[in-house]
Order: sequence, then structure tokens, then C-alpha cells
Amino acid sequence: MFIGITGTLASGVDEVIKYLVHELGFRLLTLDSQSRDLYHGLSSFESFKTPAEMHSFATSHWYENFVMIADLSSEELENFLKRPFFLLVSVDGSIASRYERYKKGQSDSKCVTLEQFVAKSEELKYQNDCILLQNIERAQLKLINNTKTTESLYEQLTALDLQDPERLRPAWDSYFMSLANLAALRSNCMKRRVGCVIVRQNRVIATGYNGTPRNFKNCNEGGCPRCNSCDSSGVGLSTCLCLHAEENALLEAGRDRIGSDAAVYCNTCPCLTCSIKIVQTGIREVIFSQSYSMDKLTSKVFKQSGVILRQFTPARSGIVIIE
Repeated sequence: MFIGITGTLASGVDEVIKYLVHELGFRLLTLDSQSRDLYHGLSSFESFKTPAEMHSFATSHWYENFVMIADLSSEELENFLKRPFFLLVSVDGSIASRYERYKKGQSDSKCVTLEQFVAKSEELKYQNDCILLQNIERAQLKLINNTKTTESLYEQLTALDLQDPERLRPAWDSYFMSLANLAALRSNCMKRRVGCVIVRQNRVIATGYNGTPRNFKNCNEGGCPRCNSCDSSGVGLSTCLCLHAEENALLEAGRDRIGSDAAVYCNTCPCLTCSIKIVQTGIREVIFSQSYSMDKLTSKVFKQSGVILRQFTPARSGIVIIE
């Protein structure tokens, strides 16, 4: 695994790198042009003249664990992001926490005012065509480090499990749930966006999202009076004109294609009506991520019918606040 770390001034980039080196046994890869302040106290590091040389070395040693400070241009960073073993992590924090960390970290920083710190921080973020800002935006994992002690930071980094292999390559559950979430973006239902994927032997055989029937006015254009009303969840379902994501996927697949060994991935737990249809088509397992108001009834139907129902919780990614 190769982790690239980028971050704002006094956000804790150095501390995260030291955690990876000292606690997890990563080796620091650096460029000759980078500051050598971080080298002190680190016995495991290797330096390179160019990003291309580092990239070549990491690729030929892909089975080892490396970390680097990713203050590279967009083009240079793109070469690393193409590799299936590379993870880009950004570190940021509130102005207050970074300012306090900055004052503690430098002997001459006590005389630096908050205004001066903010000016310096913004200058670093937006200089060189906003390289730092662009790299932070591209990070797969964005840490907001508001911790006050190194011990607290290390504890939370351990809980995050940065070496989780799913951060590099999603397992089947993550993969199919991502497809369900993507399908949900096509939904035009005014109540909620739901996406569904039907899978057999790890192959997608149908997808669906909720909305009004073919040739009807879209729900978000007033096509379904019930969904455009203020009725709460689960109320007035008999008057709803929208097809649910599961229904659309089941209709697309048909019972013959579903067979007897298929699974349904849905970003929301199926309602009672969809549960009955799922049972009838011979689905063996239903995996969902978000709860719904009918979870208990749905669970009862599936249990009685021998259909496995389980909730999927992905590894924490995106923006993660650690305090």
C-alpha cells in the first residue's frame, strides 16, 4: 500500500506520517527537493530525485507499505492515482486547532498573530496555481484533524484502519452498493431517491430506480400527487403512482433471469410491498444501507420466507472528523 499525504498548514500531516511509519511500519519516500525536517527521528526513509523515479520504485515494490508527502503537480499526482495500490489522504482542521498546533510546534511562533497565521495558511493553499487545494479535493479520504494530543490522533487513526483493503479496491458489497447509489441519482421521486441492483454470481442482471411509469409525467414535475404532498413516510402508499426501485429492477430482470441464486442491493431497506414481490421472484438475499419506516415488517416477511436480510456499513471515507 502506498499512501500519499497532503494537507494545510499545521493540520498534522507530519504526525500522520509518523504514525504510519512508527505504528504501522510504513517507509517514508521523499524527494530531494522536499524539506528534510521530517526526516529527524525516522530511520526508515528513501529519497528520490524526481517523482517519476519514486513512482517507478513504488510500482516495482508494490507489495510494500510506503508513505509520501503528496505536494506534487496535478500531472505528477495523476500518475500515482492510476496505481491500484495508491491512496491519497488529505489532512485539514479548524483554524483554531491549527493555530494552536502551529504555536506549539515552533519556538518563534508565539508572536505570530491569528491574522498572520491565516494569511500564511491561505497563501500556501492558493500558491502555484492552487496545487495544494486541488490535491486536497482529489483525496479519497479527507481527515479533519481537531485533536489536541498526539495520543488522541493515533487512537482515532487506529480506529479508522487506514490499511483496510477496501480503501483501494471495494469488496463486492461496496461495489454493488455503489452501483445502487449511482442508480438512485436517476430517481425523479419527490419523497426519496432509491436505487436497486439485482446480482447473480457477482454479475449485474438488472438495475432500477424509483419514479413514475413510462410515458407519465415525472414525479418531480408533479406526476405523482401523493409524492408531491406533505404526507409522511409510509402514508398513502396505495395512491402513489411511482414504481419503486426494486419493482423496476424486478420487472427489467424477470423471474427467468433472476433464477434461484440472486441477491438484491438497495440503498434503502425495501418496503413491505416490494418485500413480497422480492420473495415471490425467488431472490435469496437482500442487502441494504439505509433504514426505512417498515424495516420490522420487511424483516418479518423475509425471515418467514427464508430470504437473508442484512445491512451494509461501508468503511468510513470522504470527510472524517477526528477530535
